[in-house]
Amino acid sequence: MARPPGKKNSTIHLLSGGEKALTALSLVFAIFQLNPAPFCMLDEVDAPLDDANVGRYAKLVKEMSETVQFIYITHNKIAMEAAERLMGVTMQEPGVSRLVTVDVEEAAALAEVS
Repeated sequence: MARPPGKKNSTIHLLSGGEKALTALSLVFAIFQLNPAPFCMLDEVDAPLDDANVGRYAKLVKEMSETVQFIYITHNKIAMEAAERLMGVTMQEPGVSRLVTVDVEEAAALAEVS
């Protein structure tokens, strides 16, 4: 059972989208701390969160990535900034998808040299 601090468990429909997301994430992360798996895939879980909570989410993912490999799908720039490696799909011409990978540390080193 999980619930946001200061809220009574009556129905999940009374929670905001951000509260639902944070409650679900806290439950998932608690399970992973108790019984870690080799990897965890998260798809757009940060979408309903405000910037402050996305920062907290990204910090926790970074801390937990010592024991668990996280693969998360996001469009949020704060979450992307916290990642070690970015992968994306681009379509330069219609119908032809191309995978793009960026090592963030390597890209930062190249940017410092320029």
